[in-house]
Amino acid sequence: MNGTLYLIPSEMGEQTSERLFPPFNLNAIQTIRYFIVENTRTARRFIKKVCPTIRIEELEFFEINKHAPSGKLDEMMQPLFNGHDMGIISEAGMPCIADPGNLIVAQAHKKNVQVVPLVGPNSIIMALIASGFNGQNFAFHGYVPIKGERKKMLTTWESIAQRTGQTQIFMETPYRNEQLLSDLLAVLRPTTKLCVATDITLPSEFIKTKTIAEWKKEIPAIQKRPTIFLIF
Repeated sequence: MNGTLYLIPSEMGEQTSERLFPPFNLNAIQTIRYFIVENTRTARRFIKKVCPTIRIEELEFFEINKHAPSGKLDEMMQPLFNGHDMGIISEAGMPCIADPGNLIVAQAHKKNVQVVPLVGPNSIIMALIASGFNGQNFAFHGYVPIKGERKKMLTTWESIAQRTGQTQIFMETPYRNEQLLSDLLAVLRPTTKLCVATDITLPSEFIKTKTIAEWKKEIPAIQKRPTIFLIF
């Protein structure tokens, strides 16, 4: 009989676990000995913080990236097939969104493994509900292109938002945030609404919705700070 695959949210910065995770999550972590993660060091630090009594040296970690072949996935999932529960932990926030954990989940469904998502922070949804934009029809585009069609894509998303009323959500690597914001202010229409949601759940949290024209008057300092961008 297969084990159960738990999707375990992690912190999005330095916060207290009491704010972010219900006791059920912590109880689940304490019972799991096998984890699939993006970065072992980060995962070990997170587990030790939320479950201080756990013996980290007794845990086994498998690292995954978006290029993992199917044969490698089955190898990492072997404890599941042997009847052990496993957990997937993202670098930040909810697993399987903008990270490769979805490859494991897809394979789990093929192998008839039960998948259990746990409650926790999700910067995309939290930014959406705090933006004032359409929460019934929205699209998440992940990371914007670095080069090439970048500016054309931004204006395309703007057109979709204005034509359909669909909120457009995207993100950038934190150290390129200011360049993305500069591009948005340069190519979008003055009346288009932009929400900048930075450091969600942290003491330095900043979430503000303004028109492009209004943003040009006061540009926020968001470089190297995790940020979600939304246009409507």
